Amino acid sequence: MLKKILVTAAMLAAFGHACATVDVNTANEDALRSIKGIGPSKAKSILDERTAHGPFKDPSNLAKRVKGMGGHTVERLQAEGLAVGPVDAAGGAQAANAQNKTGAAQTTAAGQKSDAAVVVKK
Repeated sequence: MLKKILVTAAMLAAFGHACATVDVNTANEDALRSIKGIGPSKAKSILDERTAHGPFKDPSNLAKRVKGMGGHTVERLQAEGLAVGPVDAAGGAQAANAQNKTGAAQTTAAGQKSDAAVVVKK
């Protein structure tokens, strides 16, 4: 019985890690390469462009600035877990969306609202 619980916990932990989003504006090369479809050269191109010209504003900005990345490629990478845009705006939008779907705000043990957002990979 204990083995089944440990295996289930390990599977849930692995699944949670696989669905984690990677922010293109803060990620290092290893984090970018963890996204299916981004290899060493594409990760280097993204990092070089970000270093030279600052953070990416939105997905279309990423597609315009990084050679070899079109709109469809960026959409596919977003489906794989790549987040593009300001961290505060994306996090706030996800939190509001999660609250609207559940109909109630999440609360902590102390009864205060939590700013945690849940990202669901489709």
